Amino acid sequence: MARYRDANCKLCRREGEKLFLKGHRCMTDKCAIERRNFAPGQHGQTMRYKVSNYGKQLREKQKVRRIYGILEKQFSNYFKDAERQTGVTGEQLLRILECRFDNIVYRLGFAPSRKAARQLVRHRHFSVNGKIVDIPSFQIKPNDIIKVRDKSKNLDIIHGALKEFGQTEQIAWLRLNKAALEGELLEYPKRQDIPLTANEQLIVELYSK
Repeated sequence: MARYRDANCKLCRREGEKLFLKGHRCMTDKCAIERRNFAPGQHGQTMRYKVSNYGKQLREKQKVRRIYGILEKQFSNYFKDAERQTGVTGEQLLRILECRFDNIVYRLGFAPSRKAARQLVRHRHFSVNGKIVDIPSFQIKPNDIIKVRDKSKNLDIIHGALKEFGQTEQIAWLRLNKAALEGELLEYPKRQDIPLTANEQLIVELYSK
């Protein structure tokens, strides 16, 4: 399966903002944006140009795609699915992305980053409604129960992530039971409840050309 293998910090520098791809490191002074807040490459510090409307749309799409760790073809397929659904296309796109299994694991605080959540899912550390699911793109539905498997309840990465997660505000459309190491999707998220700084309308305009 194809996946991005280069340095994650380059992605944040290219977009000019923190995408929180490396968990706790992004909160420290070791973050690439704190140390080198310019685009990667030999001309990164000297690039000065006016961004066109297309450029703004492209950068917004790339930013959202990189935040969720999705390659271009899969992101394009998600957009087509969002177009077929009723409601605002941009909001439907974000709903689909937020309901990915790996993202739910990250939002519940079981992993320090989406990349770590994806790896934990692939290694079969979680179950959904009592059945093992190892597909990161699996779509979680309301009332689905996500639980850490018994054999995985002592993993340091999960407990470390939950400790960090306890210092942040929990998501309204998710329920977390730390004692049982399980969570639940209460309802599909509304746009105003998704903690994501992005202009999804620019993505819709890009794919509508």
